[in-house]
Amino acid sequence: MITKENILRHEMIGLKTTVCNSTDPKNKDIEGKIIDETQKTFRIKNDKKIMIIQKKGNIFQIELPDGTLTKITGDKIITRPEERIQKRYK
Repeated sequence: MITKENILRHEMIGLKTTVCNSTDPKNKDIEGKIIDETQKTFRIKNDKKIMIIQKKGNIFQIELPDGTLTKITGDKIITRPEERIQKRYK
C-alpha cells in the first residue's frame, strides 16, 4: 500500500499530480496523470496534451490512491525508477 512515508519506494505511474512549485514559471500548476517516468522527467497527461516535465527544480503534489495528498521534491527522485524503488531513504 502506498503511503506518504513510502511513496519514494513505489511506482508513480498512474498517480495524479500537480506541479505546485517550479523554477520555470510556465510549469507551475500543470496537473494530470503520470503516464511515464524516466531518470530526469515525468510525462504528464491532462485533458489537452502530454507534457514532459523535468524533475529537477520542481515540487510535485501527488494524490495517493486513498485520496491523500503529499508533496515530493523532484530533486530527491532524480534516478531511474527501478533504482529509486530499491534505494533506502531517510
